[in-house]
Amino acid sequence: MSGPRPVVLSGPSGAGKSTLMKRLMKEHEGIFGFSVSHTTRNPRPGEENGKDYHYTTREVMQDGIDNGDFIENAEFSGNLYGTSKAAIQDVIDKNLMCILDVDIQGVRRIKETELNPIYISIQPPSMDVLEKRLRDRQTETEESLQKRLEAARIDMELSSEPGVFDVVIINDDLERAYEELRDLLSDEIQKVKEVKS
Repeated sequence: MSGPRPVVLSGPSGAGKSTLMKRLMKEHEGIFGFSVSHTTRNPRPGEENGKDYHYTTREVMQDGIDNGDFIENAEFSGNLYGTSKAAIQDVIDKNLMCILDVDIQGVRRIKETELNPIYISIQPPSMDVLEKRLRDRQTETEESLQKRLEAARIDMELSSEPGVFDVVIINDDLERAYEELRDLLSDEIQKVKEVKS
C-alpha cells in the first residue's frame, strides 16, 4: 500500500485513545482518515453504520475473515471486531493518513502483514485511574467492567515489551499526551499536506 504511513493506535478502553484521536482529526482536518472497523455487536444509541462501525452479522464477517479480507480481527464479549483491507485502502486512496484503533491482538496480527504503520500505545497512568475512568462512564455492567479491566491489565503488560510499539504514551495529562502524539506524527502530517497542496 502506497501513500502516507498508517498509524496504529492501541491501548486499553478508557486510556484516552478516542479523545486523542478525535482532537488530532479536528486539528488536522483533511489529513487523517479513520479506518472504520467491522463488528457483529449491535449499535449503541447514537452510533451510525459506516461511521462508527460497519455493523454486520457473524456469518458475513466470518466469511470475510476466512477469505483473508481482514488485516486483523478479534473476539471480545462474544462479538467479532475487525479491520478490513478495503477500509484501510479507502482511506489511503483519499491520500489521507489512515488511523487504526486496534487492541494488542490486532497489533500482533498487523505486524504479520505488509502494512508498515507507526505503532503507538496509549496507556493510562495506572490501573486505579483506568478503573475510575471506566466507572465514571457508567456504560458497563460490573461483569463487562471486570472483563475490560482484565483485558487492560494484559494490554498494559504486553505494551511494555520491547519492540511491540514504536512509542508508548502515558496519558496522565491530556494536553501533554496530545502534544506528544502530534509531535510524533508531524513528519507524516507534513507529507500529506505536501501531496494535497
